[in-house]
Amino acid sequence: MLFSKEYMGYLAQQITKKLIAGEFIKTKSLPAVAEKVNAALVEELSLADRINDEVRVILEAYADEMNQSGASYQEMFRKVKAELVRKYKAVL
Repeated sequence: MLFSKEYMGYLAQQITKKLIAGEFIKTKSLPAVAEKVNAALVEELSLADRINDEVRVILEAYADEMNQSGASYQEMFRKVKAELVRKYKAVL
């Protein structure tokens, strides 16, 4: 994951405070809402990690063919990742 768990918690609290200050949400329990926002952020960011892991597994399976054809690992990584993002309908 790109960010530490501590930073994600801080970010969730700041987002929650801004939502309350902007009167987008009303709550009596800031920590409860911040925890749910944190869980959503972590889930979304871990999706990117899971997609990257799946791309690596796919490319390992085709490593020999890529070497024979001279395909660039970085280029193939981007292409396969884009395809998986479309498949999972993710927003990265």
